[in-house]
Amino acid sequence: MDILRFLTHYGMHFLVPGVIAYLFFKNNWKKVWLLFILTMLVDLDHLIATPLFDATRCSINFHPLHSYYAIGLYLLLLFVPKLRILAIGLLFHMFTDFIDCFWI
Repeated sequence: MDILRFLTHYGMHFLVPGVIAYLFFKNNWKKVWLLFILTMLVDLDHLIATPLFDATRCSINFHPLHSYYAIGLYLLLLFVPKLRILAIGLLFHMFTDFIDCFWI
């Protein structure tokens, strides 16, 4: 079951954003996919957690950049046209981590 969790989690972090980029941003899908992947930097907040990694911990509302306040900010960023793609990437990242919480 752990391998299925791993494949689902990282597939949603890397492959699904590529599909979303290709389907909705055909003209610039590679650039959009790269921006989606760059939203992974939000996981830097994991570095301040103790322990650094815990397979039984849900990231949502545990790490600062995964908090409900941060998610609210990411929702607001959807209304800023120049930041919309980053907002979509961040929100999809949060959705992926939320789905991961069900595996715990």
